[in-house]
Amino acid sequence: MILADSGFWIALGNKRDRHHTVACAAAKRWAGEGFVSTWPVLTEVTHLLTARIGINQALDFMDAIAQGACEVPPPPENALAHAAALMRRYRDLPMDLADASLVILAEELNEGRILSTDLRDFSGYRWKNRQPFVNLLLPDW
Repeated sequence: MILADSGFWIALGNKRDRHHTVACAAAKRWAGEGFVSTWPVLTEVTHLLTARIGINQALDFMDAIAQGACEVPPPPENALAHAAALMRRYRDLPMDLADASLVILAEELNEGRILSTDLRDFSGYRWKNRQPFVNLLLPDW
């Protein structure tokens, strides 16, 4: 399973996004492994799609997720406390809840491959305190 950040989903669903073409190519390339994300990411994506494009695009996204485009596992029991600790650690970036939830998910799955347009933050975040993320969406940026 490959972690999917908000920027990937937004680029995939917005033809005017500068990363749309690369997101479509990545979705095709990595579909066989499957995608995994978090509730905070879904919340962020639906909010931004609604604000930038419209409610219909947000509904299309939610329908795709409901039909299995991505797994969304429940958070671990200590997720809120762990997210707060991560957000404190990375407060200078700053880290938001969606990003913290992906770091926690990486730790739970022992998986650091991610599809993200957020180059600055995910190049600085570490899962399990030392493991870097590998951005499959923009590997050469």
